[in-house]
Amino acid sequence: MSTAGDSAAAFRELHHRPGAPLLLPNAWDHASAAALAAAGFPAVGTTSLGVAAAAGLPDGAGRTRAETLRLARRIGGGSFLLSVDVEGGFSDDPAEVADLAAELAEAGAVGVNLEDGRADGGLTPPRLHAAKISAVKSAVPRLFVNARTDTHWLGGGRGAETAPRLAAYRDAGADGVFVPGLTDPAAIAAAVDATALPLNVLAAPDGPSLTRLAGLGVRRVSLGSLLFRLALGAAVDTAVGLRANGVLPPAPAVPGYAEVQALTSPGD
Repeated sequence: MSTAGDSAAAFRELHHRPGAPLLLPNAWDHASAAALAAAGFPAVGTTSLGVAAAAGLPDGAGRTRAETLRLARRIGGGSFLLSVDVEGGFSDDPAEVADLAAELAEAGAVGVNLEDGRADGGLTPPRLHAAKISAVKSAVPRLFVNARTDTHWLGGGRGAETAPRLAAYRDAGADGVFVPGLTDPAAIAAAVDATALPLNVLAAPDGPSLTRLAGLGVRRVSLGSLLFRLALGAAVDTAVGLRANGVLPPAPAVPGYAEVQALTSPGD
């Protein structure tokens, strides 16, 4: 049986495989996480939008601490390695963020994604975000902290802040850095060059392929809320198509009832 330290080491190693970025799909509940793991993904992240929307709450507003922890306790420590999106840590008190990280690690998480974007469209001061990172690493050294900066994601011409923030987060002890919103190969290459840490980007329909991202030096590619939004869109399109045409529209492969039932844990 693997220990928490073994799992953490395995997750870290996935960020350092030659020529093969970690493709990290993001789940929003037990079934989506279990289905992705059954499809052969060794690691699964969570999506804060999916977790928040499923609970009827806004994303990025610091209101889903309980839901995030509940999901981690439900799916952590299973057959796959779990990284949890914790928005900005649900607090500006580094000690409280560290307490959450410790609870998530106890639940079986091997990583957290900690972002500096704020609900008002601004950015957390870099010194404060660095303090959160440092507090988490002090509390749970084995936890992989993926430090996200929203300098590109939020727009507003703040791209010049990216490199200094990546440096500050590295110095605070981050294990990886995440710059969502990058799709231009030159900008991605610049972000890779700006840090010695593994760079995470979001997969995008208009962005480079996985092969191209690997060539640029990207070490982790995540899907964010895309899978959740695709599932939501497919559900609505199916219902609307049936209402409009009287027959079910063509659909991609749909898991059968028994297949989904098999994703549940014994006794559920």
